[in-house]
Amino acid sequence: MRNAPSSDDDRRPIRVLFVCMGNICRSPTAEGVFRHHVDASGLSTHFEIDSAGTHAYHTGDAPDPRSQAKALEHDVDLSNQRARPVTEADFGNFDWILAMDRDNLKSLERITPEGATAQVSLLLEHGTSTEFDEVPDPYYGGARGFELVYQLIDDACSGLLKKLR
Repeated sequence: MRNAPSSDDDRRPIRVLFVCMGNICRSPTAEGVFRHHVDASGLSTHFEIDSAGTHAYHTGDAPDPRSQAKALEHDVDLSNQRARPVTEADFGNFDWILAMDRDNLKSLERITPEGATAQVSLLLEHGTSTEFDEVPDPYYGGARGFELVYQLIDDACSGLLKKLR
């Protein structure tokens, strides 16, 4: 694993991409939460953080209002994000591509180009949850689903940052 560069290091930032299906609930939440942890640690210049979807259903759309509301309850603002699909170039541009669930991980593995350099894995592999190994899709659920998603993502993003420091 590559560590975050020190303040006087000239290496490029560590690039992290979070991925779910539509890029309107889970992955934008992960992008916002990870950025929040990075900023709070004073490491914002050492990371580039983005999110994308394995499907282009919502390209250009803002995150789901329920995801935005839940994130704001935790002082995380998602309002400037816009959905986009994963591209072939992402596999060379990002160091880490983190899927929210196995279906999206399989989709990523199917489209990984030859010679890709990104490390592709499930986000929750970096967390402490023993009950969940995937971030459930809250889209058709109620408010409790969005809180659970937030808590799982927050835990995994905290663990990811610890590993990358």
